[in-house]
Amino acid sequence: SKSPSPRPNVPVRYFIMKSCNLQNIDISQQKGIWSTTPSNERKLNRAFWESNMVYLIFSVQGSGHFQGFARMASEIGCEKSQDWGSAGFGGVFKVEWIQKESIPFQFAHNLLNPWNDNKKVQ
Repeated sequence: SKSPSPRPNVPVRYFIMKSCNLQNIDISQQKGIWSTTPSNERKLNRAFWESNMVYLIFSVQGSGHFQGFARMASEIGCEKSQDWGSAGFGGVFKVEWIQKESIPFQFAHNLLNPWNDNKKVQ
């Protein structure tokens, strides 16, 4: 668990986490952990320390659905997990799942990402 943010005025951050398979989502929901590629680690850790809250919205590539969302509950460390094998993932971090439900992208068709040319969030 982290201490209060040193920058309380920084907004809540949201990230879409794409998974290559549903098994990774199931592992995350069962164990309360996640791992991402090393290229994402710096962005997520920075958001974790500079924001009041970081929400991760999960989707399996090609599924046409969101599989739920979680709160990032720890920074990303150096420890790796064998749960994901050696697929190029970085360190493990804790997540607290808030909603575990498959939601079709069409239910969020009105959400647009201003940092990605106002494309649909999916």
